[in-house]
Amino acid sequence: MSMAETLSLPREILFVAIICLAQLFTRLGQTLSIIRIIRSSFPPSPSSSSNSTWVLAGYSLTVGTFILASGRLGDAYGYKRLFLAGLCWFALWSAACGLAGYLEHSGDGMPFLVFCRAMQGLGPAVILPNGLALLGAAYAPGSRKAMAFALFGAAAPGGSVLGSLFAALLASFAWWPWAFWALSLVLALVAALASFAIPALPTPSHRRWGLRETLSRLDVLGTALGVSGLVLVNFAWNQAPVAERGWAEPYVYALLIVGAVLLGFFFVVEARWAAHPLVPFAAIGSDVAFVLGAVACGWASFGIWVLYTWELLLGLRDESPLMATAMFVPVAVSGCGAAIFTGAMLHRLGPAVVMLCALVAFTIGLIYWAQTFVSVLVMPWGMDMSFPAGTLVLSNSMPRKHQGLAASLVNTVVNYSISLGLGFAATVEINVNNGGGNPEDVLKGYRAAYYMGIGLAGLGVLVSLAFLVKTQPKKPVNVHQNA
Repeated sequence: MSMAETLSLPREILFVAIICLAQLFTRLGQTLSIIRIIRSSFPPSPSSSSNSTWVLAGYSLTVGTFILASGRLGDAYGYKRLFLAGLCWFALWSAACGLAGYLEHSGDGMPFLVFCRAMQGLGPAVILPNGLALLGAAYAPGSRKAMAFALFGAAAPGGSVLGSLFAALLASFAWWPWAFWALSLVLALVAALASFAIPALPTPSHRRWGLRETLSRLDVLGTALGVSGLVLVNFAWNQAPVAERGWAEPYVYALLIVGAVLLGFFFVVEARWAAHPLVPFAAIGSDVAFVLGAVACGWASFGIWVLYTWELLLGLRDESPLMATAMFVPVAVSGCGAAIFTGAMLHRLGPAVVMLCALVAFTIGLIYWAQTFVSVLVMPWGMDMSFPAGTLVLSNSMPRKHQGLAASLVNTVVNYSISLGLGFAATVEINVNNGGGNPEDVLKGYRAAYYMGIGLAGLGVLVSLAFLVKTQPKKPVNVHQNA
């Protein structure tokens, strides 16, 4: 009997709701709608454009990079314990982000905000995999588990709209730091409620481990190599578009090379030397590889879509933050419909079909980027179909003791792909926009970035088709022998 079956219905609803709230908070887009307000609050400097870019990219970088390690910590020390710790850390650094407002007239204000945003991202990096692991460990495979994962994914589009709305309201009628302080207060309340509402799950005891055993089981060497490599590769791709000489800056391509080398060592250590690898490649079959590849393509294209759509609305169309947020409201409505459909049909259609539909939705949403209403209606179907399908495949393919790893792999690919996709798109944009000196050139750069997103989503469609073909049951061959 699964743990969820032992809970009363109200307790089960509260349990799932808290996990979904955590997903909602981690997807809040409170900086997207007010990034121009934040930028104008600090004195202009040669690095102000770069720093404002990192206000967005720094958060995604730390979320996508540290999820994998936090999933392993959850497997070792308990999902509930890590989940609560992540909420508290998220609340602390959200409050710290708001303190940057007191440095508005200082040249240190924007760098301080970038640092706090990067530290803030460590909270979701802990919350997301351990929240999903709680669901994965609490439910047995079946339609109920599929619905729980679908509801978790559905919180993402709602979070982006709510975050943008409240940030725009607070920035317009109060002060932009309140967008972060309000989030901090709500996170603290949810953490207090979660400590009572989430039942504890049995986890392997770590108290008997010595120092050597702890280092081995947590795969400290593999974690250090993997995290360092991911950070450097991502940093290079996102820094190159805003660096003074772009990819001609020696430190940019040097960091990319070093990051790639570290990732190479990471794969060697994990495959050959680690006694308890952070990523057990031997246990990852081809199905998982196809799913993660499709998820990476889809969510990289989504990151491009969401950033450049906000830039299009706020910059070229000169919409106010509140009006631009209103244009994104259909994302939440469509996302709810997509989640309900996915939860009901995922168990019937199978992950391969759902994943293909998700990548088609990503592709169509980007093709119609200029028609905002159509685009915001279609894109949530890519989000809310790909995430639960990918999570379900990994959760069902991993043993219960590795639910944290299963959840962290999906979240790592999702968040890291978003950040990396932005680096790809920005590189394309600055190489075709002729310096962006007039609206026509700016639009030309945005259009090129969207084309980059369409290409990534289209690649995901091909990966999904290959996965669908691979998972089709083989028809029995009848052999007729003539007498």
